[in-house]
Amino acid sequence: MTERAVETIVVAADPGTVFAVTVDLEDYPEWVADLKSVVVTQRDEEGRPLEATFRAAAFGRSSTYSLHYDYSAAPRLLSWVLVEGDLTSKLDGSYRFEPTEDGTLVTYQLEVELRVPIPGFVKQRAAQRIQGTALRELKARAESLV
Repeated sequence: MTERAVETIVVAADPGTVFAVTVDLEDYPEWVADLKSVVVTQRDEEGRPLEATFRAAAFGRSSTYSLHYDYSAAPRLLSWVLVEGDLTSKLDGSYRFEPTEDGTLVTYQLEVELRVPIPGFVKQRAAQRIQGTALRELKARAESLV
C-alpha cells in the first residue's frame, strides 16, 4: 500500500535560492542528517542532476535508492520518481516553490511504498518524519545562504 503525505513550510529565502539548494544534490550529505552519500549518475543538458543514487540511514540500517528528476516545470516545481531501491518500491515526490511576502512556501509531496511489510501507521509516521526533517533541513540550509 502506498502512503502519500504532503507537508509545507515557509522559507525566508527567494524561490530561486530554495530551488538551487534542492538541485545541488552533491551537497545534501553536508546538511541532510540521514544521507550518507549522493552520486549523480546522469545530468541534463543544463548540467542539472537527472539521475542520482543515494545512500541513507533508514529503519536502523543503510538503504540505497536511485531517483530520476523532472525539470519540466522548473523552477516552480521539482519532481522525481524512484528508479530502483533496496527497501522501497516507490519513492516518488516533488517540491513546489511559491513566492510569498516572507520568502518561499515550499510544499513537499511524497509517495512511499516499502518492499517489506510494515503496518500503514508506521509507514505514515516514517513518511511524515522524512518530510518534516527534510523541510526543516532545507529551510535551515536555504536561509543560511541569504
